[in-house]
Amino acid sequence: MPFHVAIDCRRIRDFGVGTYIRNLTRALASLDRDNRYTLIAHPNDLRAFEGFPENFQARAYETPDTDWREHLAFPIFLKRTGAQIYHIPLDQVPGLMLRPYLVTVHDLSALLYESRPGWKTQFARYRVRRALARAARVIAVSGATRRDVIELLGIEPRKIRQIYNAPDPRFLSPEVVGADARAAGPDAARLYRARILERYQIHYPFILYVGNIRPQKNIPRLVEAFAHLIQGRDKITDHPAYKDLHLIIIGDEIHRHPAVRLAVMHSRVDNRVRFLGFVPIDTLRVFYQSAAVFAFPSLYEGFGLPPLEAMAAGLPVVTSGVSSLPEVVGDAAVIVNPENVFDIARGLREALVDQELRRRLIEKGYQQVQRFSWQKTAAEVLELYREVARGRGRA
Repeated sequence: MPFHVAIDCRRIRDFGVGTYIRNLTRALASLDRDNRYTLIAHPNDLRAFEGFPENFQARAYETPDTDWREHLAFPIFLKRTGAQIYHIPLDQVPGLMLRPYLVTVHDLSALLYESRPGWKTQFARYRVRRALARAARVIAVSGATRRDVIELLGIEPRKIRQIYNAPDPRFLSPEVVGADARAAGPDAARLYRARILERYQIHYPFILYVGNIRPQKNIPRLVEAFAHLIQGRDKITDHPAYKDLHLIIIGDEIHRHPAVRLAVMHSRVDNRVRFLGFVPIDTLRVFYQSAAVFAFPSLYEGFGLPPLEAMAAGLPVVTSGVSSLPEVVGDAAVIVNPENVFDIARGLREALVDQELRRRLIEKGYQQVQRFSWQKTAAEVLELYREVARGRGRA
């Protein structure tokens, strides 16, 4: 029997959750023409769902989920949609949420790394635990996240389903170049990349990091490892290809993170480290395609999309052997201890200078990326909707 699902899409502009919302809804739209969907988003974001099939309806809702009044107001709005199942794509769940609902947990970093002892932290943990305990199903985006939900919050394993994320398809599609570059003939892609790099005045080899700069991302140690790499006894700047090696960090603004600024200053590499903030996705693709190595020494990840995005671009990856990252990258990356600056530097050096290793990483990286797709993710989420609709998923 057909069912009706309401999906909270208000975070569609967010960095990670937004990728999940955009690609999950698009994949569901391509898979399911039998059931009804109401996609709830800010009025300015409704155009993201243009072209969806008739069984998908976008509804405007202006108030963000951070407003305390949403604990009551949003459930009232949901009731008016007539939906039978509700999907909240992150663990920000209204206190009076209607049931049955599903929650996607991307990570528990807010409880592990961004909280301080005190009643506020205890209350935040209580809210998340209560939201997941009342849910019909909990979607964990990796095996590591599933373990965290069980061990840290005590949620019953039977109601938690591991369903992987996947890279944004735009990183997997054929390269798109500007109109003037298309007119340049066979070298269009190369000329387009050169034009983008020139815009940022980049004319040197570089190690790339993409993501935010929260504490668990371990950026100070990455900066220290880079400093060791270019200043140590066997400094890589003696290598002819890396005399002017830089570190480029994309995805956040350094002025918001004084600890990172101090690490750059104390390591005396301020003339070799650049922070570019957020860039458009086509520009980001150029950076992935142009870097020498992708570095991602994170201390904690719920899933970890950037390493897969880098692999899709044919970029060797150096990442941590902790949390979800080993299950995401498999044997297609150099694995390092994220708490050891010298081991991070070791991994970067190997990925830069060992040509046979680079060839192997690139080849395995392409294979690893193929394990993940939004079509597969959406099919597994759709099966959960069916379980809940049949009444098997009630808390």
